[in-house]
Amino acid sequence: MILVNGQKIEFTRFPDGTTSFRFDPESQNWFDESTAIVWMYDGDHECILLWHLVHHIRSVVGQDAFVQLVMPYIPNARMDRAKKADEVFTLKWFADFINALHFCRVTVFDPHSNVATALINNVYVAQPTWYIGRAISAIGVENLLLCYPDEGAAKRYSELMPAEYIFGIKHRDWRTGKIERLELTSTEKVEGRHVLIVDDICSRGGTFTHTARALKEAGAKDIYLYVSHCENAIFDGLVLTDGLIRHVFTTDSIYRGEHENITVIKRRE
Repeated sequence: MILVNGQKIEFTRFPDGTTSFRFDPESQNWFDESTAIVWMYDGDHECILLWHLVHHIRSVVGQDAFVQLVMPYIPNARMDRAKKADEVFTLKWFADFINALHFCRVTVFDPHSNVATALINNVYVAQPTWYIGRAISAIGVENLLLCYPDEGAAKRYSELMPAEYIFGIKHRDWRTGKIERLELTSTEKVEGRHVLIVDDICSRGGTFTHTARALKEAGAKDIYLYVSHCENAIFDGLVLTDGLIRHVFTTDSIYRGEHENITVIKRRE
């Protein structure tokens, strides 16, 4: 979904599959010298829509117009390096695409990798502090313990959230990359506590299943999960079915599903 100055753009297709979209300049004040585009990513097909849109805006307003992009989720963020000869560094090429549109500012939300923000020009990072706070308020229990699935997440989020926390240490099969087990630091803090697991992104949720299992073994009461970006692939995993995690909190950056145990915190304007 793409919005311009708060108004959703309705894209259609010609019979051959190419893009069509129109604006009525008499009824809609779509563009001015400062134009804000919000891209709520739903798929790579939207890249060509964004390309057409930005070039049209500049043809109407002028090449020097202040055009900014709000892109809460960064596509290809996981592919932030190429380790093998057959891998493609798609994040770099995606960043080149965004940079080619010459945005005056690109706002991203809780990016998965610092590589992404290094590659994108004029980038501004919106932190998830407010959203995590909303999740904590919704849980509404005293003495809530935060848990980060790995040391990297602990370093990122503990600076944002002044709360007691522990983190996990993952042990993987070096050949497959799969998590074989996960151990927790400071397990003595867990007994009898409600716990909120915090991380940036969830796909099928295997990391969180391992984390929740370790928390339960350490004596945790109810376990909750906050992720800034929740893929619909969560329905293919065990997070919503194994009974370990009571409730999931996420934002509307990429999650488009509905589930009674998932609360979506809407993006702040």
